[in-house]
This record gives sequence, C-alpha cells and structure tokens, in this order.
Amino acid sequence: MVQGTTSDAGKSLLVTAICRWLHRQQINVVPFKPQNMALNSAVTSDGGEIGRAQAVQAQACHLVPVTDMNPVLLKPNSDTGTQVIIHGRAIGNMDAGRYHDYKRTARDAVLASWRRLDGYFDVVVVEGAGSPAEINLRANDIANMGFAEAVDCPVLLVADIDRGGVFAHLVGTLALLSDSERERIAGFVINRFRGDIALLQPGLEWLEEYTGKPVLGTLPYLHGLHLEAEDALPRECETVYQEDIPRIRIVVPALPHISNHTDFDPLRLHPQAELKFVGPQEQIPPADLIILPGSKSMHSDLAWLRQQGWEVAVQRHLRYGGKLIGICGGFQMLGEQIHDPAGIEGESGSSAGLGLLELETTLEPEKQLRNVSGRLMIDDAPVTGYEIHAGVTRGNALDSPAIRLNGCTDGAISKDGLILGTYLHGLFESSAACTALLEWSGLTDVSIMDYQQQREAAIERLADAVEEHLDTRLLLRLLEGNGRPA
Repeated sequence: MVQGTTSDAGKSLLVTAICRWLHRQQINVVPFKPQNMALNSAVTSDGGEIGRAQAVQAQACHLVPVTDMNPVLLKPNSDTGTQVIIHGRAIGNMDAGRYHDYKRTARDAVLASWRRLDGYFDVVVVEGAGSPAEINLRANDIANMGFAEAVDCPVLLVADIDRGGVFAHLVGTLALLSDSERERIAGFVINRFRGDIALLQPGLEWLEEYTGKPVLGTLPYLHGLHLEAEDALPRECETVYQEDIPRIRIVVPALPHISNHTDFDPLRLHPQAELKFVGPQEQIPPADLIILPGSKSMHSDLAWLRQQGWEVAVQRHLRYGGKLIGICGGFQMLGEQIHDPAGIEGESGSSAGLGLLELETTLEPEKQLRNVSGRLMIDDAPVTGYEIHAGVTRGNALDSPAIRLNGCTDGAISKDGLILGTYLHGLFESSAACTALLEWSGLTDVSIMDYQQQREAAIERLADAVEEHLDTRLLLRLLEGNGRPA
C-alpha cells in the first residue's frame, strides 16, 4: 500500500509507476483504492463509476477498469455533503457525520472488493487517501491504516520534497501513528526532487538512522510529465508554445464543483491551444472558445456563474462570433430550465438555465453510465468517450444533434452554428474529434496530437523512474514477503 504525508504527495503517481513496472516484470498486478474522494471519474467495463486515477492505473496494468478497483467513491456536492457511490452505483447523498457512521457498511464493500482482486491477481497495489495522520478521521478508517491493518499489508510512505519540509512531513506522520501502524511502514519514497542528490544524502542517512526505516529511493521532478489529476485543478501550464504557429484561446470557468476537468487535458497539452481556467473574481479574458464544464452541483454553480459575470460574458462572446461548448452539466446549463424534483444535488427545485438552446433537463435518481463511440456531426469525425450524468434532456434543440452514436444521437448544435452541447466526456481525447472541434472553433493548420500515446508515454516514463531511482529488489522482497523488510 502507498500512503502519503499529504494530499497530492504522489500516491497516485507512485501506484501508477509501480503497477507498470510490475507489469513489465510479467507480474499479474491490479490497482486498488478503497475510498476515493474525487469529482474526476471514469465508467468501468462493468457499467459502474470509479475514480479516474484508478482507470489510469488500470491502463498501467494493461487492464480494463472495473468497479472493484475503487469500491467507494465520494463525489462532493457541497462543503459538507457528498454523493456516495458503492461498487460503482450511487446510493444517495450524505453529510459528513452521516457518512462517518456509514463507514462500517462501506468497509464491508471495500473488503469484498479486495478479496475478489486478491483472489485473482498476484499483487494488489493499494493507494491510500489524504494522510494516515489525520487524527479526526481515524475512527472506522477504511482509506489508510484502517485498511492496511485489516488486510495486513506493508505500507510505503511517500512525501513531496517540492513542497518543502519533507523530513518533518515524514517524521511527523510517523509520530502520529499508533505503534502497530508505525511498525507497518516498510519504508519511505521521496517524490519530485530537483537538484544535486549528493546534497540530500546526509538528510536521507539521518532519516534512516532516526526512524530505523529505509528510504527506497528519491524520484526526480519529471518536467513535462502529464498524468490525469485525481481531483485538483492543474497547478501549472504544461505547454510550451511556438511563436510561429497559429494558436487558439480557450477559457473554462473553474466552477466550485467542477467535475471531470480531465476533459480538458488534451487541450492543455495541445501545442496550439492556450487554455485557461478562470477562477473566482478573475477577469474573464477574450477567447475564441468558451467551454462550460461538468458540475456536481448545478444550481449553486449556475448561481456562481452569474455572480462572476459569465452570463454577460458568454452573450458578448457569441455576439462577436465566438464558439461555445457545454459538456455534461455545462450542456444542461445551456438550456432554458434545469429541474431537480427529487433533490438529487441538494434542495429540490428548478433553476433557469442560460437560455441559449431550446431544451430542458430533469435530474433523475438513476445515473446514465456508459462508454460510447460515434461520429461528430462536424466533419464526420470519429469520437469516443463516456457518459456520467443524472439528467434527462428534452427539447427541440436535440433535433440538430452534435454526435451520432450507435442507434441514437447526443447533444445539440445551435442553428447559427456557434454553440455545441454534449453529454460526452473525453470529447477531445480522439485525435480526429479534437482536430475537428479546434477547426470549428477557428484554428487553422491544426497539428494532430495523439493524446492516448502521450498518456502511455507518461506511464512508461514513470516506470523508468522506478527502475532507475527506487530499490526494486527491496520492493520485490516486500511484495513476496507481504511484510516488513528483513
């Protein structure tokens, strides 16, 4: 099991890296995250929903994602409430106190999934959540040490040196663990190091002597590495632009409850796309294309859009011929009304949409979860993706669909050709579809980018880092012995 001293310490990255490295050794390996809190999710082959990071880790193992890889998924829809998804299916909304009590039941789901994977695969590589030293969450824990103790697996503790205070993070985390949990820590991994490793060596030697635990290695800061984020919006731009090629300006509102923002990763990496997430109180810059993303709390995010001036900005953008895309929740926002009679996302009621497409959406308890393929109505470009939504949309705008799927259609294109709405996540991952949409948005001489190949190259690069910078002999001994190092 990989646990971290903080969120975003490198747990997902390290699990992905170890999974691919083990697959290279022809070991039958599978990823597992007992409990995930994330608004970036994926549809599994068995028709459920898991965290997107586990879908990437499945790719690292050359497996198709299944719900057992992430049996408990929490999708926050407010500061204190979350949608609870068990074995890929939403069972309802809970506040923090109610879910804390529910964790005893969730634990049964976690252990059932783990037993199935452990019975089929040689190695299960487990990812923790947050930090094991969060004292307030220790009771009934199923995400970190509570799980590790239940199944008796060794733990690697990873810390991000780029944040600073890496030795304090590691030693402080150990200090807050119980004796049995502390004994379970098999070693440390330091992530995102840049500089002369010789200058770090005295600290590593002190750490091993002080704690009595080995440092398995120090992973370098891998410049330009892209791996889909578990939840947080990207911290930095990943594209270096050439001055002599045409580019397109794209802006996306950073909704408070933005979901599946990994939809925009292919655009962030595209050499001709300048993509910017615009947060609260930030000026909305001029753009060629505005994209409204998915949302886990439609009513409040619509109100936020209006408070931040997006409704006026979108109308002005369209008057000047700019293009507009709405994806999933963003598609629903383009319509005239959004109804939530059952209170799926909070209090029941209706909200006025932006009124840009002649359609209405009603949220219903049963989610639509499916992987799909088809062709864009724009340039007949092939497209693949997935649907995760509770809304059912009806209206005359659907008579001019955006995508033809097998036996049905999806989304809408406005009569003036300026607006496109769709339920399809992963819209830009298909090279042909991405190229067609960028051309539709006004970009000329579009460079073709293979996003799937870039993701695969990143996973390979991570496995190379494990091979070069970690003590893989010790790693294999831990796996073979299912215990602490000799």
